[in-house]
Order: sequence, then structure tokens, then C-alpha cells
Amino acid sequence: MPMFRKCLAICLAGVLLCPPMGRAEDPPAPARPKLLVLLVVDQMRGDYFELYGKNWTGGLARLYKGGARYTNAAYPYFNTVTCAGHATIGTGTFPATHGMVLNGWWDRKSNRVVSCTDDPHSSLIGYGNGKPTGNGNSPGKLLAPTFASELRSQRGAGSRIVALSLKARSAMMLAGRMADAVTWFETDNGLWLTSTAYTQERHSFEDSFFRANPVTADFRRTWIRRLEKKSYQFSDRGYGEKPPQMWDVSFPHPLRPAPEVRTPDKDFYTAWASSPFSDAYLARLAEAAVEHMGLGKGNGTDFLAVSFSALDLVGHNFGPRSHEVQDVLASLDATLGGMFAYLDRTVGAQNYVVALTSDHGVADIPEQLKKNGVDAGRVVTNDITYEIEKVLTKSWGQGKYVARHLYTDLYFNPGVYERLMADAATWKAVRQAILATPGVDRVFVREEILSGPESGDPILLSVKRSYHPERSGDIILTPKPRWFFVNASRSGTPGAAATHGTGHPYDTRVPVILYGAGIRPGVYARAASPADIAPTYAAIAGIKMPKADGRVLVEALEGSRPASWRDD
Repeated sequence: MPMFRKCLAICLAGVLLCPPMGRAEDPPAPARPKLLVLLVVDQMRGDYFELYGKNWTGGLARLYKGGARYTNAAYPYFNTVTCAGHATIGTGTFPATHGMVLNGWWDRKSNRVVSCTDDPHSSLIGYGNGKPTGNGNSPGKLLAPTFASELRSQRGAGSRIVALSLKARSAMMLAGRMADAVTWFETDNGLWLTSTAYTQERHSFEDSFFRANPVTADFRRTWIRRLEKKSYQFSDRGYGEKPPQMWDVSFPHPLRPAPEVRTPDKDFYTAWASSPFSDAYLARLAEAAVEHMGLGKGNGTDFLAVSFSALDLVGHNFGPRSHEVQDVLASLDATLGGMFAYLDRTVGAQNYVVALTSDHGVADIPEQLKKNGVDAGRVVTNDITYEIEKVLTKSWGQGKYVARHLYTDLYFNPGVYERLMADAATWKAVRQAILATPGVDRVFVREEILSGPESGDPILLSVKRSYHPERSGDIILTPKPRWFFVNASRSGTPGAAATHGTGHPYDTRVPVILYGAGIRPGVYARAASPADIAPTYAAIAGIKMPKADGRVLVEALEGSRPASWRDD
């Protein structure tokens, strides 16, 4: 018996101490990336990769073929505009949480429209010899923290933050309140700007870069097609296109407004911003930031955000089926190919991650659709205001009842909304007048939105996620599919050739792609949103987001346990 017990003990020890035969060991946890790169392509629809990507061989192609690509990525809210989209990307929350409901909204206290970045307590700092124009800008109205700010707050100054764009609202919503360099472009006088919200003086590396690489060097350049003409789909003279006044509807597009114009002016800067040259310039500026600030080479995790604006400017002017949109994308593909090659050399392919997305999509030009028998059009907000004023004047007498109508949001003057909700007959007449306007689909009142269900009615839910009671309109109007609101009068065709700002798929569906160190490549059909990028980056960086409406895209991460990744 003693001998039996001794043998049994030896056997049990072998079972406990030795791993089972054939069992694979857990793979070692990857090192945390040294650099997290966030690329936003303003107004990039989710279907552009399939429509136009066959000719791409550079950076966009690299992400598409080698990244974790989400095929059902979309914004789950209605107000798909630039400030709202960038704030959602930056914070991982929806407009109802972060408060950026529109690019600008009616401020009930000051009785005026305020930009999402307006800040009278900050001042603009310009690079170059010109003087900045306009008000101060800051992210002060943002009600939720960005990933970038949390990275700095939780990881300290060892994590450096850079955000670049042509638009102030784009750069600031990605950076948040704490950043080392936040820079954007002003087309009025061609200045690159930052804000005293971030620094009290110019950054030396940017000052040197702008002096060595003036935008005016492109003054005599002409935007021509990058590819052979046969590589482009649809017509180069699309019906309903509305190019800037110095351009024709078809290629080529000279940046110099006219032969007699001898020095760069606002028209030149507008043309330059609306061309692939501006995207290429932003990429070179980003590379300069990597070099001079040593991004991706320190002990912490750095963050570089670049929002490319040219596609949005071109899409508004020429529409999503234009040769110009296709050429901006083909050029951006080449630009990103060069940028990724630079990061491979300087940071190391194993040391950085890229996330690519967009702030919104865009509708087709309505006049093009109508020519093909499709119900489409423009809803002029002034027309709706006129009809509402007419009904209220008839019921209540002369007065000014509507304060402002901005896209989907209609604001009444003080006391009017409450009086209207208490007057069922007049409200019914107002509602009928609104719904009688061609292109208007539904009307929601404040109480309906705030008390609405979290599921069931998808349109109401998307409106609810866009709604902030202190900043949104008293009532919200939604257009029918392929219709959009224009804040313009009826002089010719009102508004831009094409725009966005609705909850319809062409506006909400955008790319979401992750690529790089620790990312599991593949095609993912699971629902995703640009709001998922901030919490995913937070997980990779080993920090926590205090607020998040998005989720961590764990299925695209190696090991699905980024909290265990090593800090090398």
C-alpha cells in the first residue's frame, strides 16, 4: 500500500506540472504601438472603395487589402455633418453626448448662430506675415473628452498629440483640449493657424515648414487628371455640377484664377484647398511633425490625427459621380502610399497602427437623379420658414415667430414653442404646412425626441442620438431619401451641387478600417461605427474612456486582450 501511494503521488504530480500533450501555448502579448494614426477623409462614402478603388495601388489600397475592414460601418445618428462626425470620431460618443449637434447652432442666450468652435476667450495665432481674421477658436463647447485628451491625461506628457486639417472644427474635435500641435488653414488669406487654447506661440517646426513650403508655390499649377481619362466612370461634365467660379465643370482646373491675376488671392487659396495638392501638403506636414517631434520614437504612445478636407470641398461642388471626386481619391491613394512608406522607414511598420474613417458621406446631385426618373430634390429652409410664419400670423397675428432654421433644426423665438404646444389646432396647421413642403418626410417635437424609445422607430432613434436639448432645434424635420435641406434662397439652383446631413445610408455609411501592429486583418460584417475608434484606440493604448457610446472592436485585435499588451 505505501508503494501504491508513492506511485499515485508521482503520477498526480506529473499531471499537475506537465502541460497536456498537443495543447498550444497562448501567443505572447504584442507590444503596444508607439504611434496611433487617425486618418479622416472628409465626405468619403462607404461605397467609394468598391466604386473607384480598382485603380488604387497606394495607401488606400494597402488599407483595403491588408487591414481589418468593416463592411457594415455607419453612423447611427441623423445629423451627419463635419463637426458632429469629427467629434464622434474623437470622443467615441454621439452628438447627444458630446453636444456637437451641427457645425453651428442657434444659441438661445445670445440670439445668434454660433460655430461649434467659437470661443471669445481664445485668440488665433497665424504662421506667416498675414493677420488672422475671424473669432477665436477652441474645443471648449465639446462636452465629452476625446481619446487624445485622455491619452495625455492618463499617460502624461510622454504621449504627444498632433492634429492637422484644413478645417478648425476637424482638427479640434480630433484633438480635444490637450494637444501639442493643432493646426488648420484659412482660405481668406492663406494662413495656417493655431489657437491660444493650445499654445501661446508658434511651433518652431511648423514655422520652419511653412516658410520652406509656402502654399503659394502652387500658384501657377493646374489640376489635371492623375489617371488616363478612360479610367474614370461617368461624365466629366456632370449635369448639375457647380464648380467654383474660376473653374469650368471639366478638367483641367488651373489654380491661378485668371491670367491677369499676378498674386495669390482668396480665389487661389479656395482652389488650392479644393484640389489634391492640399491633401499632399497635409501629408508632408504630418511627416514633418513625425520627424521634428519624434512621434513614435519615445517611451509612450503618441497620437497623430490628420483630416483630409479636399474630398468634401470637391464633393460639394461636383458631386460623388464626378471625375474630380475620383481624381481626389486616386491622388489621396498615392499620397497615403508615400506617407505609410515614410512611417515604415522612420517609425517602423511594427510600431504604428492606422485607423481610417470619414465624418459623413454625401448624397447624389438631385438634378442628376431626377433626369433618370428618381424622386429627389432640395428642400429650401426659407420656404418652410415662410409657410410657418404665414400660419402663425393667421392664428396669432403679426409677429416674428421663427428664430432660425438650420438644416434639420428649426428654432422658435422665446415662448413660441411652448405656446404652440399648448395650442393643438395651430400646431396641427403648422405641422401640416411643414409636411406639405415637397421633400419633407417627418416632423419631431422636443418631448417626443427626449422621451422616445431606444429602439423600434429607427428614424426617431437616429434623431434622438443627434439631439441635445440646449443646442438642438425645438422641432426636427427629416427629409425624404435623396432630398436634402439647403439654407439658401431660390436664386437659380439653391445650395451646393451635393451635400449631406441626413440619416440616409449614403450619408451615414462610411469606411472603418484598422491596420498595423496588433491588428488582425480581414473583412468584418459585424456592425461598427466611427464611434468605435476612440474606445478601440483607448484599449490599445491601455487607458480608459470615461464616456463612450461606441465599443472596442475586439474581434480585430490580436488576442482580443489589448489590456495585456506590453509597454516596451
